[in-house]
Amino acid sequence: MKRLMAVLAVLVAFCMPVAAQHTFSLGDSAFLLDGKPFQMISGEMHYPRVPRECWRARMKMAKAMGLNTIGTYVFWNLHEPEKGHYDFSGNNDIAAFVKIAQEEGLWVVLRPSPYVCAEWEFGGYPYWLEEEKGLIVRSKDPKYLQAYRNYIQAVGKQLAPLQVAHGGNILMVQIENEYGSYSNDKDYLEINRKMFVDAGFDGVLYTCDPAEAIDNGHLPGLLPAINGVSDTVKVKSLINKNHNGKGPYYIAEWYPAWFDWWGTAHHTVPYEKYLGQLDNVLSAGISINMYMFHGGTTRGFMNGANANDHSPYEPQISSYDYDAPLDEAGNATEKFRQFRNVIAKHLPAGQSLPEIPADRPVIDIPAIHFTESTPVFNLLSTPVRSVKPLTFEDLGQAYGWVLYSTTLEGGKTAVLQLKELRDYCVVLVNGKRAGVLDRRLKMDSLQLTLPAGKVKLDLLVENLGRINFGPYLLENKKGITEQVFFDHKEVKNWQLYKLPFDKLPVSKVKTKTGGAQVLKGVNAPVLKRGTFVLSATGDTYLDMSNWGKGAVWINGHNLGRYWEVGPQQTIYVPAEWLKKGTNNIAVFELLKPEQKELSGVSKPILDVVKK
Repeated sequence: MKRLMAVLAVLVAFCMPVAAQHTFSLGDSAFLLDGKPFQMISGEMHYPRVPRECWRARMKMAKAMGLNTIGTYVFWNLHEPEKGHYDFSGNNDIAAFVKIAQEEGLWVVLRPSPYVCAEWEFGGYPYWLEEEKGLIVRSKDPKYLQAYRNYIQAVGKQLAPLQVAHGGNILMVQIENEYGSYSNDKDYLEINRKMFVDAGFDGVLYTCDPAEAIDNGHLPGLLPAINGVSDTVKVKSLINKNHNGKGPYYIAEWYPAWFDWWGTAHHTVPYEKYLGQLDNVLSAGISINMYMFHGGTTRGFMNGANANDHSPYEPQISSYDYDAPLDEAGNATEKFRQFRNVIAKHLPAGQSLPEIPADRPVIDIPAIHFTESTPVFNLLSTPVRSVKPLTFEDLGQAYGWVLYSTTLEGGKTAVLQLKELRDYCVVLVNGKRAGVLDRRLKMDSLQLTLPAGKVKLDLLVENLGRINFGPYLLENKKGITEQVFFDHKEVKNWQLYKLPFDKLPVSKVKTKTGGAQVLKGVNAPVLKRGTFVLSATGDTYLDMSNWGKGAVWINGHNLGRYWEVGPQQTIYVPAEWLKKGTNNIAVFELLKPEQKELSGVSKPILDVVKK
């Protein structure tokens, strides 16, 4: 019997279909797929910004616009949220994302970096790197390189078998990411290259940089790709200069629009500006990756921020609509249709594009009433005690909020100052809000009038997103990172309460007697809960324009942040996360605890700034 079973196993293995193996290489002026010239028409789409249930549908849209390739970063802080603990499941299943692309007839360009920028928290780095004393990212620091090596080995186990030469659809892999804008250490880049090879990435490797940084960021021997340039002569000249006078020619990031940050106008760019550029690039035989083809949503607390010597701290909004060809919900825009018309002109003879899939169904949701509400003080667990304030990293906390609590001697009016606040603080005196501090506006101090006697001071501090680009990557700790002063004297002896909201503390939210919808007299951040019933599901946008600031959860999914300053006033809810019957909603509201209801509308509001 054992011998028969062995024979049958061999026969089954012999009969199973084997994935076709291809070759992908660099010609003098073009990419070569199976030895024939191949023009990559790629669009960037990030798996964590799209619900897993929607990956395939978005890829069908990519095919309908004329794309033959999908580009994506790989996000270290998603896959190793805590040191040594890896997660490639659910929406983090990057291997499944790549395989679905192959099933849909799409190639993949992989960008594991591990630094991604991407308007993403800490540029993709996990927060715990900040816990490692003296660790310097993007350097030859041994502690950084060891953490990096461990991570890229884990990524290699997931994705190296999916390279084109192994029967998969990953055409090529990017090392580092716009490194020339940061530094110029070729030895460091060579270490990167070797790590990728050791992790199993044995195909085409490349670097990418903007025009002014390509000399710094290119590693000789690898393909130098260029970002943000559409001039075909300039593209070819820069790549020739750094690649022994040869191509292929690849624009690794071609921008059809831009992203948004809190408190500034929504960015849109008319499609007319790009049609000629796109046509010229494709006519010149240059390969292209649109950043972004589809932005999606930066859910949870994963938005990044910008800051440099010439501009303030600028945290990005949760919507990553990007004014991309495919909108935040995955519907074709006029930009999509116009780009499709241009791409159709460059299809090989005899090929045509599939029909554009229909827009996704949308629903309005009438007023949702909140029946449960509790102040932040009821959500607290055992505190950490410290003479001085501790950072999020000191507490082993990645995201969310920390409540810093202490006692002051009252009976005076004086200035409260938080030295190096990161990033936003609700100041509470005896449990009631006395004001807010905002790093964006360089607001780190507030005059307080304290009643006589012992006064309870609470500082609820929010991580609004670690910086994702530029020299301040090395200064990314969160919370109160230095000292607190009141009346010019340092405040000491703190109780620190962790509020990461990685799991919603719904068990601590109690229904008020008589079903009251708000807690009368409360002027502090509150967690609210409610339910609503649907007879049919569809996409919707929660209208938060009457609320203040906070985050929203639907059926356990963290949809992201809202903030009355705008420009984003709605939060996108994918139909896949709703259900017929009863749905649960929770809102953590910092500024307007009196709010009683919200509704779902059929169109996003992404362009209203409130001063």
